[in-house]
Amino acid sequence: MNRMSDSELTRADRLRIERAVWALNSHLGDLPIRSKRARRRETRANLHAAAADIGAIEAVRGLGDLRSHAAGYLAAEYGEHGPRPSYTMGTIWLIMVHVVAGLLAVGGKAAFTAGVRAAKPHATGDFQWPGVHYVINEATITFRDGATGAMVGGSWTPLVYLLSAIAFVVGGQLWRLLPQWRSRYSQAAPQE
Repeated sequence: MNRMSDSELTRADRLRIERAVWALNSHLGDLPIRSKRARRRETRANLHAAAADIGAIEAVRGLGDLRSHAAGYLAAEYGEHGPRPSYTMGTIWLIMVHVVAGLLAVGGKAAFTAGVRAAKPHATGDFQWPGVHYVINEATITFRDGATGAMVGGSWTPLVYLLSAIAFVVGGQLWRLLPQWRSRYSQAAPQE
């Protein structure tokens, strides 16, 4: 059988190889970005080399089941128990929810006080700020001769705390602590 050079691969062969590479990549979601990139490059190079010898169709077919192939990469990266949750990423996501809620509170209060000052430059008394729906409760802001004084109220609603908890779980991928997830991962990993 004649050996084809890499440059002799048809456009269809190249597309077939790229499709296989990216299909494998879709099953590598838990790998770090650098590892995923390395696996894509390695798989692409191997498929191009194999396609030059036996053709692209046979090279892609030779990969076998892409899920088991990906599970092998995951097992090599993380060991038999699979990836762990990341409390650091969970904390970062939680902090981001708090930052957004804090920015809404500060921005809302600043807009309200600017509106009061624009309407009454020397305002004195208590003014009711309605807050930000679903995020910040209403507050009473005291003005003295146009200067902002104390603020009573304006706390976060329970939705912010719920979103914080959800962000921590999703960002940290805490479902990886569940025994069901562990057993599913260990069943998917190839046995050597």
